[in-house]
Amino acid sequence: MSNKVAIIASNGGLFDAYKVFNIATAAAASDKEVAIFFTFEGLNFIHKQGMHALPMPAGAERYAEGFAKANVPAIPQLVEMAQELGVKFIACQMTMDVMGLSTDDFIEGIEVGGAVTFLEFAKDAAPSLSF
Repeated sequence: MSNKVAIIASNGGLFDAYKVFNIATAAAASDKEVAIFFTFEGLNFIHKQGMHALPMPAGAERYAEGFAKANVPAIPQLVEMAQELGVKFIACQMTMDVMGLSTDDFIEGIEVGGAVTFLEFAKDAAPSLSF
């Protein structure tokens, strides 16, 4: 069984971010080697400003109160937790180029790479997940 977990984050909503970071931090806390490939809207999860304004699905506003009552950490705190646990963050170079973004737009500690960079990590990962 593989000791790697590979995650693709391509959707940029709040619920997607919670899925990505919940699984990533749980896997890393279980001594798995974890990498997340952020592409398209998923780049918002590691964008300095974007991570603070992730959209919630329409009609799901009631969950905001539930998150607060359950003391669920905000996305910036989950990002920090994932980094502290050693989760590798790979920002998609192609998407950054298309969107006119640079490393200055993102949090510190990310790697910029293409699909090949992620595939090299993911080739022997199990599971591989996409959100």
